Amino acid sequence: MAVVEVEQDPRVRIIRLNRPDKMNAISLELAWGVINAAREAQADEGTWVIAITGTGKAFCAGLDLTSDDDGVDHSGMGEQDAYLDDLGWVSRLTFTLRQECDKPVVSGINGVAVGAGLALAMGGDIRIMADSARLMAGYPRIGGSPDGGLSLTLTQELGYEQAMRFLLENRTVLGPEAVDLGLVGETVPDEKFEQRFREYCQQLTTLSPITARSSKRVVRNATRHIDLESHLRYEVQNIRRAFASSDGQEARQAFIDKRPPVFEGR
Repeated sequence: MAVVEVEQDPRVRIIRLNRPDKMNAISLELAWGVINAAREAQADEGTWVIAITGTGKAFCAGLDLTSDDDGVDHSGMGEQDAYLDDLGWVSRLTFTLRQECDKPVVSGINGVAVGAGLALAMGGDIRIMADSARLMAGYPRIGGSPDGGLSLTLTQELGYEQAMRFLLENRTVLGPEAVDLGLVGETVPDEKFEQRFREYCQQLTTLSPITARSSKRVVRNATRHIDLESHLRYEVQNIRRAFASSDGQEARQAFIDKRPPVFEGR
């Protein structure tokens, strides 16, 4: 079974995360599948809009830290280095969607989006969410700081304080609040989600693709306060430090043990 399914709706390339048994958690294979599918869509002149969504009950439950079948030789690398290398593939998801693709990217959040999965959703230019979907930062419970460009996209969409509250409180945000905060543009009843998602993407194809791509370029440039690639690397440096700390190790062990963590600040 392919972990990424690609479908061509007229002028819309739909990229669908397809690990429903893992709630579409991001493995190495899935990440590079999405990256390569987005690059192919960008290069295809017949594709005017790129759409990303998930199969099953989840959009993406975050990074799959349990995966051991990604085909990568991890010898000589720590667990986190294998998953959080120098931009490598976690942050490159956002870099590809925001920087490499100048076609509009629509994120269809069909279910839960947590951590790296939320970063992927926020990497889209426009977001549509099913009513039952849930959004959560997720990083505090595993002793990490945001990556995948989430510190940037959240701050752009929510503002500084609301981004900090969302990250540190680690609360679950549902449909109406997600719209109010600016995490998504609209929510749709579950039974109408797929139809609305497709219809909206097709609506964007009624524009000239030159207009759509030019608009993305100028809006991207207008909101580019910092160099995206440098910031993504800075995020990775910080999450590495957090995960390597004693508190980070304790947070992940407590999460596995389903108990409150005991932090010592080291």
